[in-house]
Amino acid sequence: MTSKTLPNHEVKDLKLAKTGLSRIKWAKQDMQVLNLIEGRFAKELPFKGIRISICAHVTTETAVLGLALKAGGADTLLIASNPLSTQDDVASALVSEYGIPVYAIKGEDIPMYKSHIDIALNHNPHLIIDDGCDLVATLANTTTAGTCKVIGSTEETTTGITRLKAMHQDGKLYFPAMAVNNALTKHMFDNRYGTGQSTIDGVIRATNRLIAGKTAVIVGYGWCGRGCAMRARGLGANVVVCEVDPIKALEAFMEGFRVMPLDEASKIGDLFITVTGNKHVIDKNHFESMKDGSIVCNSGHFDVELNLVSLENIAKSKCEVKPNVDEFTLSNGNKIYVLAQGRLVNLSCAEGHPASVMDMSFANQALALEYLVKNNGKLKPGVLNLPNQIDVEIASLKLASLGVSIDTLTPEMVDYMNSWTVGT
Repeated sequence: MTSKTLPNHEVKDLKLAKTGLSRIKWAKQDMQVLNLIEGRFAKELPFKGIRISICAHVTTETAVLGLALKAGGADTLLIASNPLSTQDDVASALVSEYGIPVYAIKGEDIPMYKSHIDIALNHNPHLIIDDGCDLVATLANTTTAGTCKVIGSTEETTTGITRLKAMHQDGKLYFPAMAVNNALTKHMFDNRYGTGQSTIDGVIRATNRLIAGKTAVIVGYGWCGRGCAMRARGLGANVVVCEVDPIKALEAFMEGFRVMPLDEASKIGDLFITVTGNKHVIDKNHFESMKDGSIVCNSGHFDVELNLVSLENIAKSKCEVKPNVDEFTLSNGNKIYVLAQGRLVNLSCAEGHPASVMDMSFANQALALEYLVKNNGKLKPGVLNLPNQIDVEIASLKLASLGVSIDTLTPEMVDYMNSWTVGT
């Protein structure tokens, strides 16, 4: 593709495209389900004439999703959903090698981030893929139910779904939004195995510290917290879980983890990981209680989980000791190390989830968009879950790609499961 035919874009350096292209192809090899869907899309063109704006982490896996949608006839545009998660070589490759408009630069400031949101909305999308709900939330503030032309959106995160539900309650969600994160083939695998592995990967890449023997405090025991706790324990950490939900706390206890309030855990932890989707989970009093050398990071979608303003206020000095590691020295001499400015440590310090996990997540995205198009005008505004048959289809395709076969029910079993007359 020559420079004359390049789409409009804002990326760091198009010279990085060759490296990005190789990495996209590497990821694509491990995304067999999405490749199958892309093949069908190329034949059926379900998105012909459809404009799609994607606000997501600009990674190799997202690139493969974008290519599948383009194969299906979509006019796609991609922006970053997080200022630190962009892989600049991937962004460049999508522009120069595949002709997809991308507006994303790793480290972009908030004004640039917001300008990219405006560009994505000026694309006049029929469909939106959102990761954290920034795109849909901005749209809600600039349009009305009568003027909004969006067919629907899909949301990748727990945080985004929480925001969508609040928008719907306030009467500001004007179209159906598919809660992709609620799909079993998404949150049970992406959140648990993907976040678990990539979060610990990010911590190790940023610090090169040994995990074994450390006390790792996992704040939040949803699917992401489960994954982080599992992987930290697998590397030899003594894991503590902090929760506000009695059921989740009980589950963590039954899994063999120590469970205690964060006020107590802050005194004994060596490594702190937040995965709650809430605000100021680790606050001033927690920072003041931490041991010298404590490492603090976040794997929730937004950086607000750590109250870094309060940390800066109580610190007598701050410096960057190495890339993505900020050292805060408190008045008592204790040093606290914050990774990736409190942003997603798995994407800021590492490469995010493995492709084989994102294969299922982005298969959900692709099929959710197809579902919205096929059912245009039939779905009411609000937050909707994917139909179960889509979940089952993705799981079946994934098993087949892994060479795994499973049993099927016999007619006798089916009759038994649908009968009430057989008993003791």
